[in-house]
Amino acid sequence: MVVVDWTDYDAALFDLDGVLTPTAVVHMAAWEEMFSTFLSARGATPYTAHDYFDHVDGKPRYDGVRDLLASRGITLPEGDPSDTADADTVCGLGNRKNDAFNAVLARDGVQPYPGSVALVEALAARGTKLAVVSSSKNAPSVLAAAGLDRFFPVVVDGRVAAAEGLPGKPAPDTFLAAAERVGVTKERAVVLEDATSGVAAGHAGRFGLVVGVDRGAGADALTAAGADVVVADLQEIVP
Repeated sequence: MVVVDWTDYDAALFDLDGVLTPTAVVHMAAWEEMFSTFLSARGATPYTAHDYFDHVDGKPRYDGVRDLLASRGITLPEGDPSDTADADTVCGLGNRKNDAFNAVLARDGVQPYPGSVALVEALAARGTKLAVVSSSKNAPSVLAAAGLDRFFPVVVDGRVAAAEGLPGKPAPDTFLAAAERVGVTKERAVVLEDATSGVAAGHAGRFGLVVGVDRGAGADALTAAGADVVVADLQEIVP
């Protein structure tokens, strides 16, 4: 059994997708739908589940598009975030994927992981400061749909990062910004992440503890990226 002594820490900085909520499944489906159609039309190597973990998981949307295209040797114009979803630009493809994600979220909603809810409730009860750090620009709507928004007065998401010029994961800047917002030093903060890019961000930021949550990336990959502890479910570290 994994034991985390929460008295050593004053804040918990949670990634959202795949850590608090299984929206990773929705993201995976949206990415696969968008890229499968696009790559097929270009006669490129088909999209696979491995591509999600290798190229897009945990990254800002446009970075994920750019990295996946690079893996196929495809270069597109960057475009602009205002591009329509039918534009064959990096931003257009990212917006196409986002439309698919929002359609599924509106239709089906999202239920948080029970073990994650148990940890959030326990930490909130003991006075641990809580924040969400997500590359997604949909973080507030996902938290609201999951009924978790009341626990997280601080959300550093893709919109905040864009507005403040913060580089996305695997850079540590968004986690550092969240720690600053909750008023806790990085040494007294715990990062909880399921993506190797997010774990790498926590490691690069030299946070007090980096917890990898294995939802498919693999324990070895999370450890190699810098996780101090790897769990299959956050129920394992409820105080």
